[in-house]
Amino acid sequence: MSGSRIVTTFTSTDSIVKNEETPDELINPFVHHLELTSTYEKVKTGFFTVVVLPIRLFFISCLMIAVWVLACIGLYGLSEEELRQKPISGWRRVVREWMCHLGRAAYHAGGMQIIVKGKQASRAEAPILVIAPHSTFLDANIAYVAGLPSIIVRKESSLNPFVGKLINYTQPVYVWRDDPNSRQKTIQEIINRAKSDLDWPQMLIFPEGTCTNRSCLITFKPGAFYPGVPVQPVLLRYPNKLDTVTWTWDGPGALKLLWLTLTQSHSSCEIEFLPVYKPSEAEKADPKLYAHNVRLLMANALGVPTTNYTYEDCLLSSKAKEMNIPVSSIIIQTHKLRSRLGLVRRHTEERLLQENPDWLTSPEVQNVTCDKFSALLNVPDYDVHLSQLFKLFLKETNPSNVIDFREYMLCVCIASEAKQGTNLIKLAFKLCGRTINSSQFVCIMNILLCLKADEALKLFDDISGGSQSTISYGDFKGFVKDNPDLLSKCGNLLNDDNYSLINNNSHHLKEN
Repeated sequence: MSGSRIVTTFTSTDSIVKNEETPDELINPFVHHLELTSTYEKVKTGFFTVVVLPIRLFFISCLMIAVWVLACIGLYGLSEEELRQKPISGWRRVVREWMCHLGRAAYHAGGMQIIVKGKQASRAEAPILVIAPHSTFLDANIAYVAGLPSIIVRKESSLNPFVGKLINYTQPVYVWRDDPNSRQKTIQEIINRAKSDLDWPQMLIFPEGTCTNRSCLITFKPGAFYPGVPVQPVLLRYPNKLDTVTWTWDGPGALKLLWLTLTQSHSSCEIEFLPVYKPSEAEKADPKLYAHNVRLLMANALGVPTTNYTYEDCLLSSKAKEMNIPVSSIIIQTHKLRSRLGLVRRHTEERLLQENPDWLTSPEVQNVTCDKFSALLNVPDYDVHLSQLFKLFLKETNPSNVIDFREYMLCVCIASEAKQGTNLIKLAFKLCGRTINSSQFVCIMNILLCLKADEALKLFDDISGGSQSTISYGDFKGFVKDNPDLLSKCGNLLNDDNYSLINNNSHHLKEN
């Protein structure tokens, strides 16, 4: 990218970032609600849909076709192997500059004003651009602003006859999904590019790995930080009255967002290039520390908190939505807190159940204090996330400040299976011994359907006819099928797929 370059830099010791995680409030970065509530907005959107939208789509299409034609011209005579071996040069770089101009013009044609703050560093100063927060497919505008830097992309994307040409012109680092060593090869290629003496384009990386609603910065993946070279943090903001751009797992689809964005009178995107971040020796040796500190810096500049949510949390939230499990339910919150405490990574509860297979039904762990909870999970009792996790299972009606550890273990088992598309209600019955009493039923309904205790007890009485002390999965399923409202609430939870007990990263629990 031509023009003056930033020369201001700082190291990790030059400033102390005071932004800390905010564990007292569970922020959900994967939810976005968008509705046109006022009559004015509805009428304006209708008018713009009929009058303005066709015109904008015409000009956007013309400009993007022109970008594609330039990419075809620029790639003519170059093999894929040549693109991977050395950076493009000469007249092909002029073509790249024109592609950037036309790409930005396409955004302007759609009514989006792009405001750039700060100055982009040269590749010599910062081989890698770290972009956050990543919240929408419209974040692609940063590529045109930054001069089409190299991106990290799946190999299949390059096969698309239209988008593939644009992607290939950035000379991307490909991820080969069918290669079991793809992750290591991708990291090595990032390192080679960042440290190469050749004049490669800068690399552009979204370290969050998925889209969020910009309410916080989730965990940064360490890929951009393995080379241990200086990076330039870049912030993205969309300061619009109506947020029509945020694309999350629990929210409007891409077509609806594109329609509503193109039917606004105008919208804006702010791109802010922060000073180059030079890593310390400790950060060079520890990519996760490097990623953590850069994330704190960017969160501080944005004025948002950081959380330890990950891309895997996003997948879990998506699966929960598919299975009609509320994202705010105890099963989702439990998994997120366990991730923060490192329990998911260490498979702590799985090992506990392997050693004590009767703990899902045994009275031995019915009443567990916070201290004992801490000891069982081998987590310091002063950890605030542990306290939050304990409180999730603390009943308001219980004055003794103890939880039923069996309920916690059941929730963990269900969360593990939720990521694999299992029949969760059937699984819950099996985990509890196939027939369950009223207290176990209340626990299951709270975990999976967020039913209150009195609602669950009434449902249990209806199923049992008031004459049985236990019910089976067959009893429950038969009752649900005769009650459409309850059937709708259960949704995909009642599929009849085959299931197995916890099967996560080769850790298995056998049926009692």
